[in-house]
Amino acid sequence: MSVDLKKTTSNGHEKMLIPQEQQGKINEVRRLIGPLSGKASVYCSDASISRYLRARNWNVKKAAKMLKQTLKWREEYKPEEIRWEDIAQEAETGKIYRSNYIDKHGRTVLVMRPARQNSKSTKGQIKYLVYCMENAILNLSPEQEQMVWLIDFQGFNMSHISIKVTRETANVLQNHYPERLGLAILYNPPKIFEPFFTMVKPILETKTYNKVKFGYSDDQNTKKIMEDLFDLEHLESAFGGNDNTPFDINKYAERMKEDDTKIPSFWTREISPSSVPIDVPSLDSIKLDTDSDASDNEKIVSSSDSVTDIGSVDPDQNSIIQEDRNANAAMH
Repeated sequence: MSVDLKKTTSNGHEKMLIPQEQQGKINEVRRLIGPLSGKASVYCSDASISRYLRARNWNVKKAAKMLKQTLKWREEYKPEEIRWEDIAQEAETGKIYRSNYIDKHGRTVLVMRPARQNSKSTKGQIKYLVYCMENAILNLSPEQEQMVWLIDFQGFNMSHISIKVTRETANVLQNHYPERLGLAILYNPPKIFEPFFTMVKPILETKTYNKVKFGYSDDQNTKKIMEDLFDLEHLESAFGGNDNTPFDINKYAERMKEDDTKIPSFWTREISPSSVPIDVPSLDSIKLDTDSDASDNEKIVSSSDSVTDIGSVDPDQNSIIQEDRNANAAMH
């Protein structure tokens, strides 16, 4: 049964607070976290604390607990110290890379190609993912804090994916990079992938789950969404764009090495006052009804297909659902 979309906490939607209320909660989290120094102080900007609060629906105690866990993880894992030479072997096939373009909202783009998986090491794969996340954040524009994932399923089969790696990916993304993912587009996923996605649904938080969308190259609405999101001259042809340039590991390595030189200054910079991120209008103004447990996203559906929650995707349904949640303040 279809119902009108409502903003409810049970659906994973955050409370709507005025700026003064948001700042008050940020200050409360700071009080619970206590004095900070060094990289922890740089990490805990107002914008960063705001992301943790949004991830926990503005519950101060839960957000503070989550942030403390991340600070402990960062102290032990030291993601900001990972360099290209540490993960170059994982990167050589182009299974994950930061594109040389951004979307029309200034979000960095990570391209993922599961069929190019070249490693059996969960530790190595997660280390490379963390490096890519840190690099994508490093390259965000000052007014942006989120990124887009484009996942190309060309050549994919089930041997390219692992429940263990998927679980750890979800853990790292959701617990230590909250509100960094703006949208993940699964492009041309085969039917064999859909049962797997349904199976991993329980390990995804509602807000993360609602950001994962299916897109298909033969669907006109998918094409429209990609045109709205990207400059097609720069978008790879695999995603409906006009750029046929193949991935070049040598050129990419040079880009990453250059970015690595910027990391020390990123973590020693002065923290300027940052505003709490705010929503901006979505790309498309068409609002449709959806199932009661789905996200409060705007949805565009191809042809005469009906709207369905992404967890129960009909294999014959070629639809892409566009969520656009942008925010200010790109620092950690």
